[in-house]
Amino acid sequence: MSSSDGVADQPKPQSGPRATYPVEQSPSSRRRWFLICSVAVVIAGVALAYIGFKQFGDPEVSGQAVGHEVLGSDAVEVRYTVNRKNPDAPVACIVRGRALDGSEVGRREVLIPPGAVQVGAQTTVYTSRPPVIGEVFGCTTSVPAYLKPDK
Repeated sequence: MSSSDGVADQPKPQSGPRATYPVEQSPSSRRRWFLICSVAVVIAGVALAYIGFKQFGDPEVSGQAVGHEVLGSDAVEVRYTVNRKNPDAPVACIVRGRALDGSEVGRREVLIPPGAVQVGAQTTVYTSRPPVIGEVFGCTTSVPAYLKPDK
């Protein structure tokens, strides 16, 4: 009660820049936020790396062309190897022929039955235009029903 009229002192509302902008943070508060953000970035980076590896790293099965021979204006023979982690699982591969302009001119799906971890195979792909190259487009362990042998 320091006022002359007997009313208790009340804090005056601030005006100017202090009322508009927050009070400056202490160095320890800034350091804490920096550490929290740094840990969050590291966790996000590790999670992204894990997801990327699971999606794109070390596939269950892979196929690679080792050679091709153009048999004429309507066929190409492709020689390739298939590597798989589980030799007891059948594999389906897509083998294709491509024209000079890069377009796909022939495609064939091939069943690779269970066998060894690494299997060599060759396939003739018939084409709609003259092929210049034969290649393996990809392989999968998800074999379509129409490729599975009847038992």
